[in-house]
Amino acid sequence: MTMYDYRMTTKTVGVAELKARLSEYLRSVRKGHDVTVMDRDQPIARIVPYAASSGMLVREPIATYRTLGDIPLPPPARMNVDAVELLLDDRRGDE
Repeated sequence: MTMYDYRMTTKTVGVAELKARLSEYLRSVRKGHDVTVMDRDQPIARIVPYAASSGMLVREPIATYRTLGDIPLPPPARMNVDAVELLLDDRRGDE
C-alpha cells in the first residue's frame, strides 16, 4: 500500500518482503520515502531517511551559583483560600 502526501510517499511492507528486498526499500528511503514495517497487520517499525543534525548547541548559563542555597527562591504564593482546607476537602472526596 502506498499513500501519497505533498512531500513524501509512505510504503507499507511485511517483514518477509522487507527481508527479501531490503536493498530496494533502502534505495527508496534514500530517495526520501518512509517505509512502515508490518508484522501480521501490526505496524512495528518505520524506516525514515537519515537527517544529519546540526549538532547540539551549548550555551553559557545565565547566572552561576556556588551552592543550591545561593539560588533565589520565588516569592510565596498568595492565596485567598486556606491550602490545608482545600487538601482536606479533596481527601474527603464526594461524601
